[in-house]
Amino acid sequence: MYEYIKGTLTFVGPAYIVIENGGIGYQLLIANPFRFSSKLNQEVQVYVYQAVREDAITLFGFKDFSEKQLYLKLISVSGIGPKSSLAILASDDHEGLVAAIENDDVAYLTKFPGVGKKTASQIVLDLKGKLDDLTVSSSAGKGALQEKLVLTTNNGHIAETVEALTALGYSSREIKRIEPKLIALNEHSTDAYLRAALRLLMKK
Repeated sequence: MYEYIKGTLTFVGPAYIVIENGGIGYQLLIANPFRFSSKLNQEVQVYVYQAVREDAITLFGFKDFSEKQLYLKLISVSGIGPKSSLAILASDDHEGLVAAIENDDVAYLTKFPGVGKKTASQIVLDLKGKLDDLTVSSSAGKGALQEKLVLTTNNGHIAETVEALTALGYSSREIKRIEPKLIALNEHSTDAYLRAALRLLMKK
């Protein structure tokens, strides 16, 4: 089992990053890969979780130890898989997530892709009162879609944001609903657009 990987960040995409170490490129699925954009071609340390199935071995990456611990708590819940947990963490408002669990806020939890009322209730049932040992942060500030999203802007950051949201499991309808608001923004990085998009999606 791996705890973390330290190496050179060689690629940042909508769903994953690649870290080269010892001549091997490790693909890590990340909740918001664009958080690492400023570190491209630099040495980084990313905490990891290895998921093993009969047909695949997948590495999931996390920005710090506390995010990894929260992820491990989430995948312990019945009905929440490795990729679903990653989508839940993508909003980066981990403080809000923990507060929702502790306050039985099922409505808040159902705003995440793939989380219905039954699963949200299960999250509360399984994790309430069990997150006190976590130090979480608050951000200020399932398959691929068959339908191709047509953007009304040439902004490359927004295009990458749409790809990242799609990878997280958000539907075409959900993304199109917030697209006009994204276009109205004047952000300067995909990370900033993605954070804004996730905040907008959580307001639905």
